Amino acid sequence: MSGGPRVRSMNVADSEVRPVLGPAGNKTMRSLSGRKPATKPLRKAEKATKDDEEIKALPSSNGAASSPPSHSVSVPLVLRRQEQLLHSNLSLNASCSSDASTDSFHSRASTGRITRSSSTARRRSYASKPKVIVSDGVSESPPDGLKAKRRCAWVTPNTADLSYIAFHDEEWGVPVHDDKKLFELLVLSGALAELTWPTILSKRHIFREVFADFDPIAVAKLNEKKLMAPGSIASSLISELKLRGIIENARQMSKVIDEFGSFDEYIWSFVNHKPIVSRFRYPRHVPVKTPKADVISKDLVRRGFRSVGPTVIYSFMQVAGITNDHLISCFRFQDCVTAAEVKEEEITTGAAEEKKSNVIESELSRAIDELSFSSE
Repeated sequence: MSGGPRVRSMNVADSEVRPVLGPAGNKTMRSLSGRKPATKPLRKAEKATKDDEEIKALPSSNGAASSPPSHSVSVPLVLRRQEQLLHSNLSLNASCSSDASTDSFHSRASTGRITRSSSTARRRSYASKPKVIVSDGVSESPPDGLKAKRRCAWVTPNTADLSYIAFHDEEWGVPVHDDKKLFELLVLSGALAELTWPTILSKRHIFREVFADFDPIAVAKLNEKKLMAPGSIASSLISELKLRGIIENARQMSKVIDEFGSFDEYIWSFVNHKPIVSRFRYPRHVPVKTPKADVISKDLVRRGFRSVGPTVIYSFMQVAGITNDHLISCFRFQDCVTAAEVKEEEITTGAAEEKKSNVIESELSRAIDELSFSSE
């Protein structure tokens, strides 16, 4: 016997027999045979014919059953079916291409995986997480409305003390011309040698209660022994040396008021009744004392004031608005400048009205004298 054993193909339509060969022989046989059985295309055609028959068997638009299929109309129905499939494939490809154009791919550096996200989702993620930009020396607080307020560097985004933020936004740098308020700020600035601004602000109501709402005339009459007795409220605030200095400063302020008419007139005369606008850009430019503060400090010491060194006086000038040390990028800078201009205009208007009233009084007195002389 020559050649290998022969086996019959499992395909019924294919009646030829093929020898079973080795790996090389199988490749050669497949290349020589070249043709595959045509059973699968026949099955597809049969399936398409069955689908067409099912479509024709469905109820029509008016609810009646269609007539039995005939051989003469089967070919157009097959063509129509293929045309419908072609249109559905084209619409599907178009929708897929539009989806692919809006989608984007990005890789995660930590895991190396590639994920897919749409551009709409990416835009939403950008809108939900706005960037917080903090420039040099200017902190950004939580947004108020649509626009965040930029403050000085000593009010950070992590500042949780609302009284400290309100102190910056409402008081610090605003020109003050009331004697009681000026005395209060002078006392609190002197307390900075032992306490910080947040601590002072938290005990501000105690300071006002102990020192008679910072009335210099009332404070000058306080009993020192009773005020500084062990266990008293005042002794828990600051040291005994500072307490004695506050009472003495109240006495000296009363003398200044008698001499100049008000402490406001005296203290603002050092800057010609106009606040100093520093226009600092960075917090490192803000000094702890200036030559002007040194001049005021020496004059106060000469008058008998205590605990009024140049550093304390400069802190007093900052909080009382005698100098505007808000950074130019802080939203309060321009507000304090405007408040100073309005106050200056009010002072000028008041002085003009006072001068006018004095002229009228002098003219009236002259007219009265003339009438009295003519009557004689």
